Amino acid sequence: MSEKKQEGQLQIEIQIDEATAQGIYTNLAGITHSETEFIFDFLFIQPNQPKAKLRARIISNPIHTKRFLQALVENIRKYEERFGKIPERDYTVGGHS
Repeated sequence: MSEKKQEGQLQIEIQIDEATAQGIYTNLAGITHSETEFIFDFLFIQPNQPKAKLRARIISNPIHTKRFLQALVENIRKYEERFGKIPERDYTVGGHS
């Protein structure tokens, strides 16, 4: 990964392989934490199936996790300004509304 400085800020050039760039679809997430880490599990659950498949696990420190939350809130705000409010639904692991 190469880095460049620009106007007092660190510019990071991100390198990504083609398989990672394709992304992974998930429709369920679980979060747990300890004093020093947050663990995000991203899963895929098929309709009417009792099992979910773990697709990715991200382990992050509390400072980065809080920055991620702030970035997510900001991006949801921008999304809803452009495309409209995202409906809130109560999903449970056992079934979807």
